[in-house]
Amino acid sequence: MEYINAFLCGGILCAIGQILIDKTQLTPARILVGYVVTGVILGALGWYDPIVQWGGAGATVPLTGFGYSLARGVREAVLARGWIGVLTGGLSATAAGIAAAVLFSFLAALLFKPGDKR
Repeated sequence: MEYINAFLCGGILCAIGQILIDKTQLTPARILVGYVVTGVILGALGWYDPIVQWGGAGATVPLTGFGYSLARGVREAVLARGWIGVLTGGLSATAAGIAAAVLFSFLAALLFKPGDKR
């Protein structure tokens, strides 16, 4: 049942993104930023926790999950270290994902030659 819930949760998040692309004038970049900000807001308010409990990886892997991880990291760092946690918590909680994105982007740039879409 966990796999079905993850599939449904991730599918719903992707379907919302596709609807936004098709029905609005928003660019994909703005939609992606909106997903991260939504994850931060829902995570900060504690409303994303039930979604994560139900959807598992379907909730934590998309960009809303990245925003949720940022908010959770800041919350935990503030509780542990005080106000300095506002500056350090988000980056320490998401450092592995950020490092992986940078590394794989660098490897892709080395392996593939970019070209025009013509």
